Amino acid sequence: MSEVIELASIHDVAKEAGVSVATVSKVINHYPDVSEKTRKKVKNAIALLRYRPNVIARGLVTGRSWTVGVLINIPFTNPYVSMLLEGVKTALENSGYDLMRLSARLNDPDYSFADHCQSRNLDGVVVFGVEKEHRCIQELIQSGIPTMFVDTDVTGHRAGNITTDNRSGVHMAVQHLYELGHRRIACLAGIPGQAVNDSRLAGYRDGLQAASITYRADYVLAGDYSFESGLTGMQELLQLDAPPTAVVCTSDMTAFGAIHAIEARGLTVPEDISVVGFDNIFEAELFKPALTTVNQNIHTIGVKSIEELIAMIKNRDYPPPVVMEPASLVIRESTARLVGSEITR
Repeated sequence: MSEVIELASIHDVAKEAGVSVATVSKVINHYPDVSEKTRKKVKNAIALLRYRPNVIARGLVTGRSWTVGVLINIPFTNPYVSMLLEGVKTALENSGYDLMRLSARLNDPDYSFADHCQSRNLDGVVVFGVEKEHRCIQELIQSGIPTMFVDTDVTGHRAGNITTDNRSGVHMAVQHLYELGHRRIACLAGIPGQAVNDSRLAGYRDGLQAASITYRADYVLAGDYSFESGLTGMQELLQLDAPPTAVVCTSDMTAFGAIHAIEARGLTVPEDISVVGFDNIFEAELFKPALTTVNQNIHTIGVKSIEELIAMIKNRDYPPPVVMEPASLVIRESTARLVGSEITR
């Protein structure tokens, strides 16, 4: 006959640690009002007794599922997504929350993302890559489910957002190229109408205006932040009578495609054309030539999206956060002084 192993209870943990059951509960649920000394005693007791909290019972007591969802409506193969999710994972490691990846049938007129979240009893959700005008997003805001939007300028009673200072980032890129002597500066943009794309295009215009460079519509091409859109966009720019000597791309993947198109024409980067990306994904430094790019703190955005979400979950009166992370320019090998140029101001 096999031996029956008796599982430790929360009362056993409290007795072992010499504290109340309420204190043990606070430690398990990550409440801040417990001293570090007491927290350590409780954790040692939990480890000694191999105590495992009953998740269902815990949910009944706290009114939470201790699970948050993440909806990312762009391919998970995109390097930006992997860096963002790494930040999400970092923030969740010691939070007591689990993560559920959500799929959404956004093109289904009968589908409700809010119902989808509520049916899984999620405490909150992080959303990335869905336009703010979408019916499902509006329903989610109205549902009152705590939500953090990434790169979407949406707020509500229980909804906040986090993004990078996209406008100043692209402005810095244009200024950098101008200081290298470039005057024919093009832009391979993103999806028209998206808040991120609009901000980056505004930064491009700001940079041109500050440098007294006339805006040219034929130097601005829409895309979708992909390698393919960079490839085809650059091919189109190279067919102009006066092709640009420098290009600002609104993603690193687009910049990789642009460089491929330039080299396919027998030209070189940066000797013939300088290229700047946006994101500073891991591959940007490894690419040949190493990519000059606008850095956004992708990992930090992932971390803060979860931290702010949990703050809203724990406190119904927590103001919906609007967070803007600073951008910076990382100068590498894909930009250089325009040959034969004399910089004057």
